[in-house]
Amino acid sequence: MKGGLTVLLYGAPGTGKTESVYQLARLSGRHILAADASAVRSKWVGETEKNIRQLFLDYKSAREKFDEIPILLFNEADAILGTRRSVTDRVEQMENTLQNILLQELENFEGIFIATTNLEDNLDPAFDRRILYKVRFSAPSDPMRISIWKDKLPGISDELILAVNDAHKLTGGQIENVSKKIEVDRLLDPNLQI
Repeated sequence: MKGGLTVLLYGAPGTGKTESVYQLARLSGRHILAADASAVRSKWVGETEKNIRQLFLDYKSAREKFDEIPILLFNEADAILGTRRSVTDRVEQMENTLQNILLQELENFEGIFIATTNLEDNLDPAFDRRILYKVRFSAPSDPMRISIWKDKLPGISDELILAVNDAHKLTGGQIENVSKKIEVDRLLDPNLQI
C-alpha cells in the first residue's frame, strides 16, 4: 500500500473546510505547506509547470525536515485541479499539462495531501481515483449554529441569538464575520450596545 493520504474537503463557503485542516495540523503537531494558486500559476510559458513540480519537491524536503509528516494543503483546489479540456490553443494545452503533472504527482504521492473546494463538480474526474477520502462539509444545523453564535458572541442574549438564527441561516464563516464586525464597531464606539 502506498504511503500517501489524499483527502478532499468540499462544501459551501464558510463551512469550516480550511479551518479544519489548520485544527488538524495544530492538534497533531504538523506543519502545513500551502499551495497558493496565485503563486503556482504564472503568465510565463512553462513556469506554472515548473512551480508545481517545485512545490512537490519542497514538500518532499519538508517531509524529511519535520518530525511529523507535514500537510500539503491545496486550498480552493478547483483553481488548480480543474477539469481538462479539449485543446484548441496553447493556454488550454498548458492547463492540461498542469493537470497531468498533478495527476502524476498524486499517483506517487507519499505524505498527507488535503485539498479544499467549494466547487467539487469542477474537478477533473481523473482526480477521483487519486483521492482516498472525500468529506462533504454541510451548512451547520440549528443547534450547531446557535452554539457557534454563543461561542463567537458570548455577551449576547439567548433570545437575540435565537431570533437572528431563525431569520438568517448563516455558516460558521459568516457568523465569524458578523462577530468581527461587531468587535470593530465596539472598538470604534465603546458605548455601543448590542
